[in-house]
Amino acid sequence: MKTLKLKNKLQTNTTLISNDFIDHHLAQANGEFVKVYLFLLRHLEDPSSTLSVSKIADCLNHTEKDVMRAFRYWEAAGVLSLGRESEVRASDPESQKKAAISVSSQEPQESGQPAGLTSQTAGSSGAMAAAGSPAPMTSAVHSPISAAASPAQADSFQNTGSVSEKDPVRAQKELKSLLFIAEQYLGKTLTKSDTDAITYFYDTLGMSADLVEYLLETCAENGHKSMHYIQKVALSWSDDGIVTVAQARQRSLNYNKNCYTVLGAFGIKNRGPAASEVTYIQKWTDEFGFTLDIIQEACSRTIAAIHQPSFEYADTILAKWHCSQVHHLKDVEELDAAFQKEKNSKKAPVPRPNHAAKNLNNFERRTYDMDSLEEQLLNSN
Repeated sequence: MKTLKLKNKLQTNTTLISNDFIDHHLAQANGEFVKVYLFLLRHLEDPSSTLSVSKIADCLNHTEKDVMRAFRYWEAAGVLSLGRESEVRASDPESQKKAAISVSSQEPQESGQPAGLTSQTAGSSGAMAAAGSPAPMTSAVHSPISAAASPAQADSFQNTGSVSEKDPVRAQKELKSLLFIAEQYLGKTLTKSDTDAITYFYDTLGMSADLVEYLLETCAENGHKSMHYIQKVALSWSDDGIVTVAQARQRSLNYNKNCYTVLGAFGIKNRGPAASEVTYIQKWTDEFGFTLDIIQEACSRTIAAIHQPSFEYADTILAKWHCSQVHHLKDVEELDAAFQKEKNSKKAPVPRPNHAAKNLNNFERRTYDMDSLEEQLLNSN
């Protein structure tokens, strides 16, 4: 008797969505977030599928930030959680029967892309998997996904006993999520010092997870991916009492406006300010308290004087104005008028003597009696 081999092409070519997801999450979720979730489910059943944040963004015509926001939304909703592959496999037996999407902790590739996302099914001995049918998609709704982190980094979070007033469970979850976000923004695997710095922002400085995320995003967008620079910004925010993203966003807007206004006044285009230049700008705006119109005037005078941009030269001008209690451009005009008056007084015109007309020849003129000469001429003949 011939043997019949049956193959269900429909199951291998379909993506199943749980009723729980449709009933409880579909109505509230943003459509773009749903696209990301469905895309992950699509690649969940492919054991060889390896994704990256940039690849997902390209396939869905999203930005990488959009993909990251979707991850954070679904994690907050309890649909996904960000974690290492080993954490998913080491979960309880009940969760091992569920399909899971894990974030692999891979080294950054030479192209500089973020660590990849590996979609796979946790547990090879699930009840439905043993029967030869696909793993149920309902498990993906509650399956743990974890942020890309090395074991040492994960241990450092587990050993962070100074979560103070924050809920320890929630704090560890948020810290792990921040680790994953930091690796995506910085484009590298975090070192222990990087991990300690992020923990310091969250725990010691009391920054919320959203504020730390905005800190990382802002610094990375401006081309500053050094943790030392990020830490300086975090400390300045803490000193200025910035505790919300709205406050930080307003400060960033002011910072960008000040920096690019000054660079524009100097005629500097197509680049951001250097660290030393930022120090000068902050000195002029924060320490001296000058408005942008006064700083622009100093920059214009610098260009007129030395014909090239110079923060040092402009600083000498602004330092003199600061000592002279300048607060408005009108004060600058008054200083200019006083300076011109003093300059004119030192160069008062000296009265010039009105000399009589001088002889062109430098000898005494001779006088002649023309009648006597004529008589002498007649007598001689």
